Amino acid sequence: MPSTFGRTAAEMTTTPSIAAIAKRSAAADRMRRHRERRRDRFRCVTIDVYDGEIDALARNGFLKTDARNDLRSIEMALYEFLERTLV
Repeated sequence: MPSTFGRTAAEMTTTPSIAAIAKRSAAADRMRRHRERRRDRFRCVTIDVYDGEIDALARNGFLKTDARNDLRSIEMALYEFLERTLV
């Protein structure tokens, strides 16, 4: 069979590589993670936190005072507070 654009018939009928199949869009990855969280009974919420509440987290030992402006540290302090308070 003649080649088309420099490719033989055998090359055109081969399956795509595993890397091409495994590559997902960012939206597909977000949806997959969302479904995993839902299956694990996690919910994502956004809350506003007052400076006084951040101070209280530090005062009560959930947050180091020098980490008051670090969003990840505040998040972890809130997790710790909620876990101790609600469980």
